[in-house]
Amino acid sequence: MALLLGCIADDFTGATDLAALLSRSGLPVSLRIGVPQRKRDDTDAAVIEVIALKCRTAPVQTAVEQARQALEWLKDAGATRFFWKYCSTFDSTPEGNIGSIAEMLMAEIGARQTIYCPAFPENGRNIFMGHLFVGEQLLSESSMKDHPLTPMRDSSLVRLLAPQVRGTVGLANRIAVSEGPAALKARLQKLTEDGVQHVIVDAVCDDDLRTIATATVDFLLLTGGSAIAGQLPRLYMEQGLAAPPKVRQTLPNVAGSQIVLSGSCSAMTRKQVADYAGRSISLRLDPLALAEQGAAAACRWLQKQPADAAKIIYATAEPDDVRRAQERLRRDKAGQVVEQALSELAQEAFRLGTRRFVVAGGETSGAITQALGVTHLTIGPEIAPGVPWTFAEVKGETIALALKSGNFGGETFFADAFTRLETA
Repeated sequence: MALLLGCIADDFTGATDLAALLSRSGLPVSLRIGVPQRKRDDTDAAVIEVIALKCRTAPVQTAVEQARQALEWLKDAGATRFFWKYCSTFDSTPEGNIGSIAEMLMAEIGARQTIYCPAFPENGRNIFMGHLFVGEQLLSESSMKDHPLTPMRDSSLVRLLAPQVRGTVGLANRIAVSEGPAALKARLQKLTEDGVQHVIVDAVCDDDLRTIATATVDFLLLTGGSAIAGQLPRLYMEQGLAAPPKVRQTLPNVAGSQIVLSGSCSAMTRKQVADYAGRSISLRLDPLALAEQGAAAACRWLQKQPADAAKIIYATAEPDDVRRAQERLRRDKAGQVVEQALSELAQEAFRLGTRRFVVAGGETSGAITQALGVTHLTIGPEIAPGVPWTFAEVKGETIALALKSGNFGGETFFADAFTRLETA
């Protein structure tokens, strides 16, 4: 089937978030982990392809090269429109990787202009006058200011993006958006004539997202969070480019024990860990001990637990504890030892018969899916906005995976996830 849209996501939780919102339309969506090694099968029913990269915090040149390879695969598969997906809290540094990858994509496909819209109103992410809000707080006043890898200390997306690109950055604010698609198109055209290639677009509600998507549906490249992309399938169907399948997708019934593995240290994940630790058998990982001794002790702990017991293993910690570990080990080393340990624990859990995994944190999700050898995911029911159950084949066995971005979901998310799987 013809490929309508090719998407590149900068981490694995973001990719599942994107695939979940695109799948709400009923259109078939394919989610691939890493750049595929084989060409797309001509019989593939998906009209939207999502490639999940692990490049959010990678060095700029590495991230750009990964995205270039993903773009080449999507172009070879027949895509002519593209979407670059990053976090709804615009996680990045002054060097990149959001703008640097977007600028490369623009150059490769010949796009004169693109938009940046990480808004996700359903999850409390809104943009007003170019400033990003998390709930009622400015991004710079939210818990993201203490993110261990990408601390966000400014809320102005124009200021955040400008150092990451060579081109000019501009704004299409809420006034232009509220006047409708025609007015927004005119504003974007005027910015193009003024030499503005990179445009931040305000959005504070789903109606704004519909306006923005309608005005930009024919752009060669769009960038943003999953919410703006989620508007595109409806427009494709209105244009007669696609129709939802007539047969409902059949999802697998996954038996086996369950586990939560958490590497995220976001404010919401800390609450979720505290809630689930009170419902289950729990083990907290210490990065300093892992750096010295590895994950062997944690694996032995896992081996001793009842197979049918609810379990959580986590490195989730308060900001001060994270800073102390980073000071002792260096920031990159602290993250690496946690990811390596959780990857080994995921492999051990699978060996012991675990087939249901909930994973918290984008970097953690990337490490664990790669450790399990997952290359292709089927999208299942949403647990919370932007967080679906997914299904994959590992060594001939079907597993269920929920890959959760740090701040997504409510306090009881982990328990809710397993309940949702039972009722799917």
